Amino acid sequence: MSEGLRAEGPAQSRRAYVTLVTNADFARGAGALLRSLRLTGTTADLVVLHTGGVGEVDLAPLRARGARLVATELLPTSDAFNAAHAREALHGAAPFTKGEKPAFHTPLDNFAKLRLWQLDYDRVVFLDADTLVLRNIDSLFDYPEFCAAPNVYESLADFHRMNSGVFTARPDPVTFEAMLERLDAPGAFWRRTDQTFLQEVFPDWHGLPVTCNMLQYVWFNLPELWRWEQIKVLHFQYEKPWQDHAKSDRLRVLINLWRAYAGDGPVPDLADLPDPA
Repeated sequence: MSEGLRAEGPAQSRRAYVTLVTNADFARGAGALLRSLRLTGTTADLVVLHTGGVGEVDLAPLRARGARLVATELLPTSDAFNAAHAREALHGAAPFTKGEKPAFHTPLDNFAKLRLWQLDYDRVVFLDADTLVLRNIDSLFDYPEFCAAPNVYESLADFHRMNSGVFTARPDPVTFEAMLERLDAPGAFWRRTDQTFLQEVFPDWHGLPVTCNMLQYVWFNLPELWRWEQIKVLHFQYEKPWQDHAKSDRLRVLINLWRAYAGDGPVPDLADLPDPA
């Protein structure tokens, strides 16, 4: 395993789904994600990168759900970079106006997902810890690097913007070192952290359909795009389904679905779920 990473046990496959957990809240999200992946029948490894902000009490349930835990250090970025991307500084310079980022959101930690390029796998599909996989997506392992879905949740005009909550990658230490050098160039400021950075590193990114990363706000902003029979990955961007928040009532169907996956009981048949009102 590369410097900066420490894995529990060897890889069991050459392919892996990878997520990043930086605190107890995202560990809770990852538990539901891991269960959703296993219910699709995948045999790929399930990998959880976790930083020092996650305790054993929060990691144990992920291990119990079959995850290979990989402890990761934060990236060795400069003091100036860290100051510019701290929560208050980042949100002050580039405020979120479309939704609310939860209090546990730590934007600087987002860059740790770049360490997946150091992992001992041939092919990786990255998934944010606030996603659910509703249908088997193993075919994504055969997609090239770098594939991601557009950041569409308010307007079809946003198809040119990438969302980094789901993407395909090919681990390679050479790629990682090149990224690290580019990331912390003098004066660097990545407005939406890893998302902005990855779109610049991969300007010719291949577009996945929105069904591979369906953002929850589509439910009420673009209901004409919502087809349960087509959605493969559901992504709870902004507010999280384990929070109480101002949009909870509008997103109740999606929140209840997440809670079913987060538990140990049955999950609903998607065909039985209502469409957006």
